[in-house]
Amino acid sequence: MGHWLHRNIVEPGKLPLLLALASFVLTFVITRVVVRLIRAGKGPFGNVKAGGLHIHHVVPGVVLTVIGGFGAVASARHGFGAGAFAVVFGMGAGLVLDEFALILHLDDVYWSEAGRKSVEVVVVTAALVGLVLGGFLPFGVNDLSQQELQDRGGVVVSVAVNFLFALLALSKGKGRTAIFGVIVPLVALVGAIRLARPGSPWAKRFYRRRPRARARSSLRAYHHDRRWARPRRRLQEWIGGKPDPEPARSLPGGR
Repeated sequence: MGHWLHRNIVEPGKLPLLLALASFVLTFVITRVVVRLIRAGKGPFGNVKAGGLHIHHVVPGVVLTVIGGFGAVASARHGFGAGAFAVVFGMGAGLVLDEFALILHLDDVYWSEAGRKSVEVVVVTAALVGLVLGGFLPFGVNDLSQQELQDRGGVVVSVAVNFLFALLALSKGKGRTAIFGVIVPLVALVGAIRLARPGSPWAKRFYRRRPRARARSSLRAYHHDRRWARPRRRLQEWIGGKPDPEPARSLPGGR
């Protein structure tokens, strides 16, 4: 294990990335445990307030991210400084992305349905960093041979093709496939060649006069969402906690 760690992590200079990922995940988990205890009224924890103002943990997260980011840029690739600033950056990123939904909506939606987006972003971020740590590089450049790496034209073509696949997948409403396709070659190709999701830019542009394609797209999206919505929801609730129920809307006329 020690030999593998030195050969695959320490020697290539990936130790700071490993430390950043570990501190990112650990900070997110600890933060979620603390806020769930606060929500349940258990333990010695409580919300941080200053003069009646609730200080969200995204605030210290931004501070830590800035310190860790600039510190990592200023430090060498190897050494104690690089590792220390990587840990600080990971902690800050964990605090910030745990409240990603708050930043997105500019509202305190932490325990609402919209707050699930934070959990999803954290999971995707951890997965992507894990792939990079495992040896995958953006746009599939890692799949090129040494001779192809020396040929700039081959590198440019590989990057352009993978980027095109990612853009096509994104235009078809397959955001996760496009993101992972940037890191893992040919993943975006799957999203690029499959039917677009209803409401996506591709569907609006190319399915407008193709009722059969629109119907197939809607049917496939329905079956996909029906198959995966419940497992994804359970996973999000297990990681981030169950959101508050949506308030009942009164009907017109006071009913």
